[in-house]
Amino acid sequence: MPDVTEDRPKAAAEQIAERLASVRLRLARAAERSGRDPASVRLIAVTKTVPPEQIAAAVALGVNEIGENRVQEARLKHASVPPGLRWHLIGHLQANKASLAARLFDTVHSLDSERVGAALSDHRDPELQQIAGLVEVDYTGISARSGVPPESVAGLLRALTAYPELDVRGLMTIAPAGDPGAARDCFRRLRELRDDLRERLGLELPDLSMGMSDDFEVAVEEGATMVRLGRVIFGERMPAGVRPPG
Repeated sequence: MPDVTEDRPKAAAEQIAERLASVRLRLARAAERSGRDPASVRLIAVTKTVPPEQIAAAVALGVNEIGENRVQEARLKHASVPPGLRWHLIGHLQANKASLAARLFDTVHSLDSERVGAALSDHRDPELQQIAGLVEVDYTGISARSGVPPESVAGLLRALTAYPELDVRGLMTIAPAGDPGAARDCFRRLRELRDDLRERLGLELPDLSMGMSDDFEVAVEEGATMVRLGRVIFGERMPAGVRPPG
C-alpha cells in the first residue's frame, strides 16, 4: 500500500502556489484598472491558525510579509518560520500586550488609542527601526468593532506623532462584509480621509491597509497600498487547536 504521508504537504504547497498565482493576477488586474503599478500594493499573507510548514511554502513562493491577529500566536510561530520576514499585527492590540508586540512586529495595523501607541514606542528597542503604526478607522458604528470613528482620527494622529519609536504611516479599516457596494464606499471614504488629513496635518500617511479575501480587488481599485489576505491563499481557516492532516 503506498505511503501517502509525503504527498500531503506537497499537495498543500501546490494548492498555495495555485492560489497565490491567482491572487497576484487578480491584484495586478485591479491595479491596472485604476491606473496603478501593481508593485505599489503589498500583499500581507494572513497566517492566523496556519501551521508553520504552510507559511514556509508561501515564503518559498515569494511571500515576505505575514500578518497575525494575536500577539501570542505570533510569538509561538517566530522560531518556526523562515527568517527575514516582515511581521504585521492586524488584530486588536491591548496595552498590556504592547511590550511583547513591540519586540515581535514591524507594523501594527490596529492603533486605536494614544495609550497603545505610547506603550509600543516605550517598549521598542531603539537599536531597531521604528515600529510602523496605522490608525484603525471604523465606519460601521458597530459597538463590537475596534477602531476609532473618522472624526477622532486627526486628534489621535497628532498625539501619536509625539512618540519617538513609532512611525505613523497611515490608516486601516475593515469593510462591512457581504456588500461590495458598501465595501467600495468604505474604502473610498478611508482614502478621502487620508488625503484630507495629509493636507490638514502635514503628514505623509503613505499607507492604506484595506481589503481582505472577499473585497481586495475593490480595495486596490480605491487606493489600497496593503491588502490582508488569508483564506484566499491558505484556504478555509482551521478551528483553533485543530491542525490539518499531514
